[in-house]
Amino acid sequence: MPTFQSSPQYEHGFPESLGVLLVNLGTPDTPTPAAVRRYLREFLSDPRVVELPRFLWWIILHGFILRVRPSRSARAYQKVWTEHGSPLLLHSRDITDSVRQQLAARISGSVNVEIGMSYGDPSIDAALDRLYQQGARRIVCLPLYPQYSGTTTASVFDAVTAALSRRRWVPEFRFINHYHDAPGYIAAQAQNIREYWDQTGRGEVLLFSFHGLPRDILTKGDPYHCQCLKSARMIADSLELTDDEWAVSFQSRVGRAEWLQPYTDKTIAEFGRKGLQRLDVVCPGFAADCLETLEEIAMQYASLFVDAGGGSFNYIPALNARDDHIAFLTRLIEKHVGGWPESSTDWSASEVAREQDKSRQRASTMGASS
Repeated sequence: MPTFQSSPQYEHGFPESLGVLLVNLGTPDTPTPAAVRRYLREFLSDPRVVELPRFLWWIILHGFILRVRPSRSARAYQKVWTEHGSPLLLHSRDITDSVRQQLAARISGSVNVEIGMSYGDPSIDAALDRLYQQGARRIVCLPLYPQYSGTTTASVFDAVTAALSRRRWVPEFRFINHYHDAPGYIAAQAQNIREYWDQTGRGEVLLFSFHGLPRDILTKGDPYHCQCLKSARMIADSLELTDDEWAVSFQSRVGRAEWLQPYTDKTIAEFGRKGLQRLDVVCPGFAADCLETLEEIAMQYASLFVDAGGGSFNYIPALNARDDHIAFLTRLIEKHVGGWPESSTDWSASEVAREQDKSRQRASTMGASS
């Protein structure tokens, strides 16, 4: 028989809370080949990430990729690692803390917000454990991916629902699967770019670089490509850019298969060969700065642009824990918890607490125990 987790043990009148699970991709524990190898093994073993037949992919992964790539990737991580750890984890925690503070000030009742990583630590299962310990009986999950893809958002759904399926007490559950065209997201991206331009001046072209994926995901029906293009167009419209002042490309291509085009590296090199005096690059698909933005874009591709004959290369940071980004994410979560007790404007937090206390007292009077 299956064994289901009962954590914490059921207790009559135990205060209930709203749980918010934020999820990001993940990061190695340290910038070492061994840690990167563990991370890549978990990441690249996800059937949502690589859809090749499992046996064939196992041979490729263990016979070649995990023998070669960890050392190279570790050197890249070392370039961006901070004294406090991985930039992705630090920014993700900052976002989590800020959303927690905003939600606590805006909704009724108790709310707890945790960050989980699809791969590495803190894991999704560990984040759910913390929410359960805090009495979460209603959970909303927000993957920090503005554009939906089966390789990212759907993978989060698989992991979260699998973890919940092992629980004895399954919570009410809601899942936010994209926000690529939400007005608050577009406004925050546009304002971030404006503020950067106000401080540094403006380039001749603004390049929107999104993470690349194999092209066959498009033909299989994944909406990621279309959502990326829509996000870029809406941000460009908000900035009132003309067609020749912005472009879209896709980065982080690996292997020999065709990926979504145009490729960021080739696009940047071409701008350099044309003698572009200043190129600005922003990555709206990343909620938080990470290896792909800080090392690949801001370091590798900056050198590529200059070596090809270009002038100044400027990377515009991700939204991270900007106030307008946090305000948008908070409103998005509020919208998706509509109808739950915490979203009610008729009950104050103190009234919710009083009702929970009455429930505990009634249970105790009737002889209930844990």
